[in-house]
Amino acid sequence: MLDRWMRPLIEPPLRATAGLLAGGPLTANAITIVGAVIGALAGVAIGSQRYGLALLLIILNRIFDGLDGALARQRGPTDFGGYLDSVGDYVFYAAIPLGFAFAAPDFTAPAATLLASFLLSGSSFLAFAALASKRGLSTEAQGRKSFYYLHGLAEGTETIAIFIVAVLRPDWFPQIAYGFAVLCALTAVQRLLLARHLLR
Repeated sequence: MLDRWMRPLIEPPLRATAGLLAGGPLTANAITIVGAVIGALAGVAIGSQRYGLALLLIILNRIFDGLDGALARQRGPTDFGGYLDSVGDYVFYAAIPLGFAFAAPDFTAPAATLLASFLLSGSSFLAFAALASKRGLSTEAQGRKSFYYLHGLAEGTETIAIFIVAVLRPDWFPQIAYGFAVLCALTAVQRLLLARHLLR
């Protein structure tokens, strides 16, 4: 929901940084892979209750996630790069709740609920993207993407915000997880209704 307002703020510095990297040997895919590893390590840090380190790794992951796309757009995006970027995102989105599940016994049920809601929301997003590609549908409402980006109530900005709040206040994690799981479920319903309209 907030991604479209955040994008104009974060894209200029990402473009400038990508411009500095464009002539070097570093590829967008390499940045994606490093970012995914950093995201996975954030989950490990949470599982070890090293929440300050987890916060740093979450921020680094998001920087890498934005930078790979900016560099790809300057060098020329590829389908595999778009695929790899999506896989890297889901590594990160799975690692954080999983880390909380290992951090404390009381976090297991809310972490499982949050993961299930991510699965529901993610499947509503990716299934639509596959069918949109089949029908030749496209949009740049959320910026240039490798596939159709169907918006929703819970998007990247909201997810990162709740992850940051959760590592700053891990004692709030159960309430955060259950509350955001509801928002993800509503997002899946919203996308279902949009898909029904667009795929008729």
